[in-house]
Amino acid sequence: MKKETRVNHPPDVPLPPDNHPLTFPIYQNVKWEYETVDETLRGIRGEREGYFYSRVSNPTVRQLEMLLAELQQRDECVVCASGVNAIAQTLIALTRSDDHIIFFIESYSPTREIIKSLLGRFGVRSTMLSIEDLSRLECVLKDTPTRLLIFESPTNPVTKIADIPAITALAKKYGALTVLDNTFAGFHQHGQFDIDVFIHSLTKYAAGTGDVMGGAVMGNKSVMQTISAQFRMLGAAIDPHAAFLLMRGLKTYFVRYRAQCISAQAVAEMLAAHPACENVRYPGLSSSRFYTLAKAQMSEFGTVVTFDIKGGAEAGRRFAESLNLFAKAASLGSTESLVFAPQLIKSTGFSTEQLLWSDISAGIVRLSIGLEDVQDLFEDLSQALKHC
Repeated sequence: MKKETRVNHPPDVPLPPDNHPLTFPIYQNVKWEYETVDETLRGIRGEREGYFYSRVSNPTVRQLEMLLAELQQRDECVVCASGVNAIAQTLIALTRSDDHIIFFIESYSPTREIIKSLLGRFGVRSTMLSIEDLSRLECVLKDTPTRLLIFESPTNPVTKIADIPAITALAKKYGALTVLDNTFAGFHQHGQFDIDVFIHSLTKYAAGTGDVMGGAVMGNKSVMQTISAQFRMLGAAIDPHAAFLLMRGLKTYFVRYRAQCISAQAVAEMLAAHPACENVRYPGLSSSRFYTLAKAQMSEFGTVVTFDIKGGAEAGRRFAESLNLFAKAASLGSTESLVFAPQLIKSTGFSTEQLLWSDISAGIVRLSIGLEDVQDLFEDLSQALKHC
């Protein structure tokens, strides 16, 4: 074999059968082969185990999917390039022209835009409600045959808690699928409820370090067969190295999430007692109108604290720009704390009634609590609040 050939066909490195790596390898590979054409065809048809093309499946990616499905207490999972990609592909996979979707104003703004702008172009009809208005939800479900409803709990950015048993019961009564964006709650919560499809942005708590993106969709086999086929068709596969980094991040997921929730609780209590702040939204506060519901549904209350600066939008801007430990950046779930000033929280296009539903005020600020020492966070928040 010439050297020019050898560099493209390097020696194998076989492992003894009793010798295993502690960390699963990164299969940074696109193409796979079987020994014969017939076995290749069997593999493509799904008649035997194995891999053919990493856009369809990859061992490193598959390990991530299996772990996430188990954490969320569901049969199957597919992962993809980002959380928004997971939302878009799920909605595309589960709807067709003239279907009706219910969504809620207390939702991630890209979710609302995907439904209104993208699905709307292809004839999917939709109704936007408040997550708190169960009577209106039942009226719409009763009057309009509905394919699915998509919601969040806790919601972004104001951390409202959805009454998941009530919502799922109504959906089942009227034959609608339920899709829960469970990103804020994490992978270990809400699995006990009768949710058809869970969506997560892996960019947040799975990675934990803000350096890798991904999305995931989990459900039981019947619904996931449809979703999986559509995901492969659209081709937004996650890279194996990104899947490896997400697997690495998940090793510390519970330690990070629980520690951040403890700090978030302490920060919420500190802000609730501060004269420059009002309407502190954190479901772990006993003063929250969602506290009883959150306690019944969740083991931890999340890492996001939202509140109002009494001085309004400009005071919120000064506050955000005066912080030293909180990065003025998007996302959440990172090891570093983050702040979103009022100017960065979208409430455009809402009617007066919808703005009231949203609970988004002129001086709203959203904090994502990281892993810094909580006393350091207190000191930074206190000095920044003096500028308001």
